[in-house]
Amino acid sequence: MTSSDLTALPAGAKKRAAARVGNSIDGVALVPGAASGLRLGFACAEFNGGITARLLTGALDALEEAGGGLSDAVVTWVPGAFELPLVAQRLAESDHIDAVICLGAVIRGDTGHYEFVAGECASGLQRVQLDTGKPVVFGVLTTETVEQALVRSQPDETNKGREAARTALQTAAVLSAVSTVSGGSRVGFTTGRR
Repeated sequence: MTSSDLTALPAGAKKRAAARVGNSIDGVALVPGAASGLRLGFACAEFNGGITARLLTGALDALEEAGGGLSDAVVTWVPGAFELPLVAQRLAESDHIDAVICLGAVIRGDTGHYEFVAGECASGLQRVQLDTGKPVVFGVLTTETVEQALVRSQPDETNKGREAARTALQTAAVLSAVSTVSGGSRVGFTTGRR
């Protein structure tokens, strides 16, 4: 996952690092069933809701593909991106939610609202993640135009909602591995010991 081939993680970099340290945890390799048993919460913005709905569809598709049971998922709707952190916090504080995926779109307009809304949403979601210790994924598009938002929410592999769901699964796997690193490898990630 990168914006350019020039910034991509070099081939073999993870293996080289793993060979030099006591433990190495890699949550990127999602395997079938990686989402099994995870209970996910979604905080979705109604403003620019047509885009949000496309992101949600992509996220749900990715979770189903990873073996996630959507019957335990909770989808919430809030007025806009600015309200996402509060609802994400409530979801993350629940004992019934393992990870939160926040979806929406902030599209630049003729006023300065873009910087305030996008920046405060991102800051708030980061704070919730750090305060609760649970993955809270920023699946909020920040684009210059509606056309850009439509491209990033296409019903294909490039859908940013799909990417947000995968990020939630990978982060949950890494957190699980970190808490049990001395117990060896588990499905969904690899651990290496020197």
